[in-house]
Parts: sequence; structure tokens; C-alpha cells
Amino acid sequence: MIGTSRIGTKDLATLCRRMATSLSAGVDARTVWAREAQSRRSGRERYADIRDGVARGDSIGDSIDRTGKYFPLFFREMVKVGEDSGQLPEVFRKLADHYDHQLTLRRAFWSSLTWPIIQLALALSVIGLLIYLLGAIPQLAKNKVDILGFGLTGSQGLVTYLTILGAIAAGLYLVYRAAAAGALWVAPVQRAVMRIPMLGQALETFSLARMAWAMHVTLNTNMDLRKAMRLSLATTQNSLYTRHTQDVLGSIRAGRELHEALADTGDFPVHFIDAVQVGEQSGQLVESMGHLSEQYQDEARVAMNTLTVLLGFLVTMLIGGIIIFFIFRVFTYGYGGILNDAVNELQP
Repeated sequence: MIGTSRIGTKDLATLCRRMATSLSAGVDARTVWAREAQSRRSGRERYADIRDGVARGDSIGDSIDRTGKYFPLFFREMVKVGEDSGQLPEVFRKLADHYDHQLTLRRAFWSSLTWPIIQLALALSVIGLLIYLLGAIPQLAKNKVDILGFGLTGSQGLVTYLTILGAIAAGLYLVYRAAAAGALWVAPVQRAVMRIPMLGQALETFSLARMAWAMHVTLNTNMDLRKAMRLSLATTQNSLYTRHTQDVLGSIRAGRELHEALADTGDFPVHFIDAVQVGEQSGQLVESMGHLSEQYQDEARVAMNTLTVLLGFLVTMLIGGIIIFFIFRVFTYGYGGILNDAVNELQP
């Protein structure tokens, strides 16, 4: 559900880092979760539920499951694997590294877009100011001057304008949250976006980087292959790949090799499938996925730069379009006004 409360990536990375450090130092799990429940501001009730479950003697994985979808599925399943294998501190460390990497990419993305966003905000603010002045200046209001041609002037026009901007922003936010939550209606949009040059390639790199890392981590445990692939496909957060989950699992169940199951979907790139095949045939699939994950992480940084340049260019084009529109409207209104005045003077 879109409205379901979920832990943020920053909080999750911090939690994993603390758990890895504390458990590696031999601190009792009950003490660790009691401390987390006491220090947390957001989600305190869920941490308290985990604390109480661990105190009763329940496993950490089962206690986390009782919090619902507050924690990501991959996180919940990996904690269980860590407990079963006796490698929980190492699992938390790998999860912390993964979420820290996601945060680094996210910060780089937003820092690169800061100036284009400021420019767009200034351009939209100028439009709002002009709308207000068209109704606030008596002479313009009296003559019902509407340079923009939107029918928006004065305070009422400004309120309508801000409402429209707010609705657009809310719509974009809902689409983002729906995509993160895996809403079914977002899937066609995701697949359409993947076909856009440059943008689609960048999103493919992000998705496959997460999947390669997830395969490296899950296949290095005692987790069943089908469960590992279900979780790995889910980490892509991309319907282009998650829609093939049942087909891939069915092929594995039928005895086909993993690279064949992925190739049958027709959506995974050749170099990804080749890496899986080499890993399977050499008996070093975990190592192969580890190397592939590192390659994709490097490519993800390049893709992030490409994406920010592309979005920055689109914002610049939008601002340029706004400026051209203003010039055209002012020229048309001013020149048309002069012609009307001349015609009126010539009439008897």
C-alpha cells in the first residue's frame, strides 16, 4: 500500500551498521534492540515490538516480521538467513554497505539537480508574481490585461495557479511512492520509460546493479535458489524484470540452469546472462556475481551522472520554453495593442 509507513533508507543503513557493530562485539541481541527502541523517535512502537519479541526468546527474524512491511522484504529475509547460518553480524554489515551505497547515489543525484531545480522554482515564481501583479495594479486590472492568456489574474488567479502546481507535484509524488511500493498500475509506465534512450539505459543499470548485488549476497548463504532469485528480482524495483519472477522460478523448478531461465525472459542483457553462465559452469557463481555487482556499481555512478545531465537539460529546456512563451505573449499583446489603437484613431 502507498500509505503504509516504511523505514527510510538512511535509518535502515544506520540500524544495520549499529547491529553489525554491536553483535560483532558480542553485545546481547536483547540489549541491542532495547537500546534501539529507547533511542528511536520514528517507528518506536515497531522497535518496541521487536524488543519484546526478542526478550521472550523469539528469533530476531520472527520479531521483525511482526512489524508488517515497515522493513523491506529483502532485509527481513536476509536477517533470517543470517540467524540460521550464524552470520548475522556479517549480514548486517553487507546490508549496511548496500544501503549506504544507495544513499551515496541518491545524494549525488539531488546535489547535481539542485541548481536546475532552483532555476525552475524561480521561473515558476516569476509567473506567479506576474499573475498577481496583473490584478494588483489598478490600471492593468481595470483594462483586464491578461498577457499570459490563461485567464489568471490577481489574488484569485494566483491561488488557482498555485493549486495547479500543487496538484502536479502531488501527482508526481504519488507516482513515485506507487513505483516504490510496486503498485501494479505503475508497471506499464515503467516499461514505457525503459524504452526512452539514455534514461532507459540508466534505469536498467540501477536495476541490474541491485540484482547482481542481491544474487551475490543471497547465493552466498544456505538460502534456496528459488527464494534467492525471488528476492533478487524484487530488489530491481523494476516491473520489466519482476514480471518474470514466476517464469524464472518455474524454469528453475523444471531443472533448467539459471542463465537459461533468465535468457528465456528476453529482457536481460547478454553480458548479464553471460556472467551468470560463466559463474554456473565454473562453479563460482557467487564470485561471478560479486565481480558483476562491482562493475554495475561503477556503471551506476556513470549512469547517475548521465541521468542528472539529462534531467538538467530537460529543466533548462523547460525554462527556455517559458522565456520564449513570455517573449511571444508580451510581443503579441503589445504589438496587437498598438495596432488596435491605430485602427481606433483612424475610424471616424
